[in-house]
Amino acid sequence: MIHTPLSRSFYTVDGCTLAERCLGKLLVLETPEGILSGLITETEAYMGIVDRASHAYGGRRTERNETMYREGGFAYVYQIYGLYHCLNFTAAVEGNPEAVLIRSVMPVDGIGLMCENRRKNGRVKVYPAPDSMTEKQQLAMTDGPGKLCTAFGIGKEWNGADLTGSRLYVTDIGAEISSVQYLTRIGIDYAGEDRDKPWRYLAKLRKLPE
Repeated sequence: MIHTPLSRSFYTVDGCTLAERCLGKLLVLETPEGILSGLITETEAYMGIVDRASHAYGGRRTERNETMYREGGFAYVYQIYGLYHCLNFTAAVEGNPEAVLIRSVMPVDGIGLMCENRRKNGRVKVYPAPDSMTEKQQLAMTDGPGKLCTAFGIGKEWNGADLTGSRLYVTDIGAEISSVQYLTRIGIDYAGEDRDKPWRYLAKLRKLPE
């Protein structure tokens, strides 16, 4: 299937709006080995300078977080615990460092490649054959930000990638959402009162495109 990347205007909104807007959209990575894709089911918004949980809180600007200061529609990829990578989308306008963490996707294309990527990185030794995996087993490959990046093979080389380009991008294939939960974010106990902001978005999909 030929996909059309969403335009820049999709991303040039505030981080909370983008985090909810991404739900149900298809994350696509085109590689020489094939296409990997998944429907976005969980996101977190990080609201830049005013958000104590953000890498850019207080206007902090470093080599690590420089990508956050670009306009909406670029990939911000960083490593945590020296092991896992996390994929974020920049939001808003240039100079306003808001971003959205992509926490989980529902695998669609390239499930075999995802299994292989997870094996290569030593996360899981054995998977069932892709065509015999249950939906629960498929979801378990990409139900966390580190697991997602491992399954897709996304590392720091993708930091700064233009999401309106032709390799790593988001598209709309008409998935329908039945409900959205507004939850607190995970792993930010250091963020004071901002840890209680309902800036995590979890979607339940009602209908998948045929």
